[in-house]
Amino acid sequence: MANLKIKLVKSLNGRLQKHIDTAHSLGLRKIGNETLQPDNEQTRGKIALIGYLLQVTEE
Repeated sequence: MANLKIKLVKSLNGRLQKHIDTAHSLGLRKIGNETLQPDNEQTRGKIALIGYLLQVTEE
């Protein structure tokens, strides 16, 4: 199964609390944080919600 490399490229300051919570659930707290997540429906849904804050590449 493929993994997704997700990087937070924009600040969470001033964002909706739901979007901040979604970023935290992915393990992203500061600009520049990166995480590897499985490529599944749950991860894709989170990316769809806060994709404007992220940079996503396939591993």
